[in-house]
Amino acid sequence: MSLEGEFTSAANTLGLFNSPCLAKVELRVTCKGISDRDALSKPDPCVLIKMQSHGQWLEVDRTEVIRSSISPTFSKVFTVDFYFEEVQRLRYELYDISSNHNGIKEADFLGAMECTLGQIVSQRKLTKPLLKQGSTVSKSFIMVTAEELTGNDDYVELSFSARKLDDKDFFSKSDPFLEIFRMNDDDTLQLVHRTETVMNNLNPVWKTFKTSLNSLCSGDHDRPLKCTVWDWDSNGKHDYIGEYQATFKEMRGAMDGRQVQWECINPKYQIKKKNYKNSGIVILNQFKLPFDCHLSSQVAIDFTASNGDPHNSCSLHYIHPYQPNEYLKALVAVGEICQDYDSDKMFPAFGFGAQIPPDFKYMTVSVTVCVLFCVFPTYVYGCAGIQGVVEAYQTCLPKLQLYGPTNIAPIIQKVASSASQEMHTKEAMQYFILLILTDGVITDMADTREAIVQASHLPMSIIIVGVGSADFSDMQMLDGDDGILRSPKGEPCLRDIVQFVPFRNFKHGSPAELAKTVLAEVPNQVVDYYNNKGINIGMVGGHTNEQPNCHPYR
Repeated sequence: MSLEGEFTSAANTLGLFNSPCLAKVELRVTCKGISDRDALSKPDPCVLIKMQSHGQWLEVDRTEVIRSSISPTFSKVFTVDFYFEEVQRLRYELYDISSNHNGIKEADFLGAMECTLGQIVSQRKLTKPLLKQGSTVSKSFIMVTAEELTGNDDYVELSFSARKLDDKDFFSKSDPFLEIFRMNDDDTLQLVHRTETVMNNLNPVWKTFKTSLNSLCSGDHDRPLKCTVWDWDSNGKHDYIGEYQATFKEMRGAMDGRQVQWECINPKYQIKKKNYKNSGIVILNQFKLPFDCHLSSQVAIDFTASNGDPHNSCSLHYIHPYQPNEYLKALVAVGEICQDYDSDKMFPAFGFGAQIPPDFKYMTVSVTVCVLFCVFPTYVYGCAGIQGVVEAYQTCLPKLQLYGPTNIAPIIQKVASSASQEMHTKEAMQYFILLILTDGVITDMADTREAIVQASHLPMSIIIVGVGSADFSDMQMLDGDDGILRSPKGEPCLRDIVQFVPFRNFKHGSPAELAKTVLAEVPNQVVDYYNNKGINIGMVGGHTNEQPNCHPYR
């Protein structure tokens, strides 16, 4: 078997390529032909979605209540995780909720439908009759549509108002609400959001709401959006005020506190009335995207003589024709974890501590007393994923002479230079992760401490992976978990940016435990940096405050 084959086998043994197939799916609900239980009024429908767990039906969420409607289209969107290998049973229950209360216990049960999430996802639009008590088939139908979030699961926050809307009521002013529809590729309309009704007001200010970019425009910033303003009536026969068309690109104009506005037009009035201008103005007061930071991972590998001669089986860099050495095992195990969260999956990769032959075709970068060398031909792009780093490592290793010294300050300074440049850009959205693989015996501790203290002011974190069984006490001191790390001059770290992981503790353990340890501190390090800059992004992955779009740790 080839080395590549053995390497892949080793990675599979580590469980690195066996992650479950998971997607996030948005579900929308529409009902048709709901029977009138009360001869004097139409039902006020609401749908509950339940998921089966250990034989029990547990409520996941519910739609809004729509007053006086026999064919409601609910604006509520359910976002669920879809596991391809699991049977996820769902149950939709339809209730008529009286306007006097919103409780389900006193509501009239109108029917239910059971299915699996897989059925909805595979058909994209599942329509089934509702079953009444005793499994009697009713004349009512429920339709559930599924849309997978494919990279457009970011959210946007919108706030609308209007002024001088047409008055549709005789004895009071209009009760306006706004509906936003997305135009699909087949020219059908998909309801994105329906605002609340503002009673008796021609200058309404609707509540701020959030919607996914997938729902709003499917990632197409020029996709038309049809926006309609209605005057709400209690009998469900709402009066049309007018409409306008918009795009995501136009809405972006409301960033930074600016307003974007559209004329609300009633086409019939436009034809019939000579002096008709509009039926009001709709204003977008706020357009807010989540903070968008991108992680850029870089790798540095220790090629010093303390690792042992690569031709000796005791070496951590041992060149074995069939088995991955200790560095390869650590690189794959930890690198695959970081790769999942890297924005472009391209890894600038460096080596340090080796003597480089004159005919070495890969670029060298002289930094202070240490020579860093790139283990890939073009620094600008880096290696394509961790597999690319592995291939470059395997190509370089036989050509190098392991030497010294084990100085890691230069590589920290190298990445810090990129982070410093990023900090002064207008967007400043890139955060750097430096992954250092070393056997633990470093020779420039004072310079390394100084470099880390300076880097603590920059958008970067450092993950040091200890390879082998050496004394890692120096690395544990750099981690700063037992106290604030200080430079030789006594300057303290602004924040903790180092995470040390002794790979020997996880080599034969659970990949999940390794991942948990590798990422234990980085999310909070990212948050701390941006919070220090006055950008409140909350807890990454913690669902508090605003969620940053750090493609990684959400």
